Amino acid sequence: MVIATDWVRLLVVCLIFTLAAGAVVWWAGLASPRPVARAAVRATAQLAAVSAVIAVVLASLPLTAAFLVLMAAVATGTSAARTKTGRRGVWVAAAILTGTVPAVAVLVVTGLVPLRGIALVPVGGILIGGAMTATTLSVRRALDTLRDRHGEYEAALALGFTEPVAVRELIRRPAAEALIPALDQTRTVGLVTLPGAFVGMLLGGAPVWQAGALQLVVLLGLLAVEAVAIAVVVELVARGLVRRTGAAGEVRLT
Repeated sequence: MVIATDWVRLLVVCLIFTLAAGAVVWWAGLASPRPVARAAVRATAQLAAVSAVIAVVLASLPLTAAFLVLMAAVATGTSAARTKTGRRGVWVAAAILTGTVPAVAVLVVTGLVPLRGIALVPVGGILIGGAMTATTLSVRRALDTLRDRHGEYEAALALGFTEPVAVRELIRRPAAEALIPALDQTRTVGLVTLPGAFVGMLLGGAPVWQAGALQLVVLLGLLAVEAVAIAVVVELVARGLVRRTGAAGEVRLT
């Protein structure tokens, strides 16, 4: 009876938050409430599915590796869809993985994260998620800048700049704004937020100092991973590998 009551309360609270989010975006004219509802339903289904298989996944290193690959693939697809880059969106995988793979390797080699699914999946997920967000934001800002400042791009070409150099000069600073959330999260940790790794370890019974140390490593790892992702995005856009697509095909600079 107690468990049933807890589930009812959980469902009621989730429904309240979903309805509140949908109502606010509709009332304020921000967007249709449909994306909010779809996101809530999708999150529920995905978490239910993951909860059903996670014990098996975490008990096997090969399955853990496969699950991390799945995470990276979903992150790539999500970022490509959000940036409207079509088939060229496959290149965003380079931005997501270039920093994430070495970061996870460093954590494992140094022994800070044991070579076990119970540690690799959450830490890998945090880093992949951070890289995905930074990639999406930086690609959107970079491509918006190219569209809005196309005249400056053409002027740079007229002055003798090559296309990659001209694009880099325009998009570096706008793309770098994608690092602001990670910087703010790191600067305010412990004062404004207590991130998931810290809280999770405390709830799991770990000493406070150990939880704090792991959270610090994760936050600084996120900074490194996201910085690499943004740098790679700048190069991908500068070299013409990442562009938006439209109804009539690819949008080209020239």
